[in-house]
Amino acid sequence: MATDRTTEWLDWQGVQAFATTAVKSRPRELSPSVDEDIRAAIDWLCRAQDKSVHGGISYGFSLRGGWKPPYRETSGYIVETLFEAAAALGDELLTERAVRVADWLISVQNPDGSIANPNYGPGGIVFDTGQVLFGFVEAHTRTGESRFLDAALRSARWLVSVADADGRWVTHEHFSTPHVYNSRTAWALLKLNERAPHDSFVRVARANLDWALSCQQPSGFFSNASFVQGKVPYTHNISYTICGLQESGWIVNDERYVLAARTCADSALQLLANGGFLPGQISPDGTSTARYVCLTGNCQLAIVWAKWFERTGDAKYRLASEQALSFVRARQSLTARHSGVRGAIAGSSPIWGRYAPLSFPNWATKFFVDAALQQRKWLS
Repeated sequence: MATDRTTEWLDWQGVQAFATTAVKSRPRELSPSVDEDIRAAIDWLCRAQDKSVHGGISYGFSLRGGWKPPYRETSGYIVETLFEAAAALGDELLTERAVRVADWLISVQNPDGSIANPNYGPGGIVFDTGQVLFGFVEAHTRTGESRFLDAALRSARWLVSVADADGRWVTHEHFSTPHVYNSRTAWALLKLNERAPHDSFVRVARANLDWALSCQQPSGFFSNASFVQGKVPYTHNISYTICGLQESGWIVNDERYVLAARTCADSALQLLANGGFLPGQISPDGTSTARYVCLTGNCQLAIVWAKWFERTGDAKYRLASEQALSFVRARQSLTARHSGVRGAIAGSSPIWGRYAPLSFPNWATKFFVDAALQQRKWLS
């Protein structure tokens, strides 16, 4: 036991040293292929799952406290990533892991179909429920198992039930504040509607997407995009909003949503520096307010721009996607001794930036894998 504690302490000292030297060390040189980066990130997600005896994915690794308990919201959409990586890499063990996550999410689903965040009490939260809905839909799509469709329908019915008379989500949200990034929750409803159609799913999804449109500013960015009213949104929030609008627009063939998303994506592209630096927070009027990068946001916008490149063939989107992701790739450690760091993506660069400071949240690594798999199509 003494030896084990000593080893843990030595490892922890190494992690603390990493925190103080991360921004001083030179970014690593990148190979043309993203395969090694993807594998390292996937291995980290597997370790994050192994930290939960029930099958969920750990919130992530913190330099101030180690591995965290499983996080329901992001475990939901990590299910999609595990299935996609299983297919792309030919690794069926990842399929088994994805199913295990989805089953765990069923076990923590409230009787009314909602998903709660225990840190905020037992009641369901709209955004969290929407993100888990992605996992249920994907698990049913990939396996055909009825239990996942049943869980998805319970979640969707709850989302409909808590919408107001206009179909909008104005309650059951963090800080009781409506958020335009619930366009992503609307997208989840529309994905389910493709498999199990119901008019109420489309009605509520469109009501929230239409409200998001009303929040778009002349800059292309959105009001009501931050976690907390009055705060400047992270690129993470902004990209959530873009993805929800464009993916929903493509599903229902509504160019209003698609145009709003592309306008915001183009506005963000104007703030991207040649080396892939994108300010981690951008105000609704389009002003940069940060000197750090929200690495999650970089990954998510790399996905956005990659999809626009694939749809339009416009080289500016490919360049933007590659630059944004390369900035993140260069800051992913493939050789760190500590398993909580190796292969993971930090919340911010420098690591003590305002977004998820001094930590490696699981969704940063999830979106990194998604972006890298997207680019792998043209890099391999």
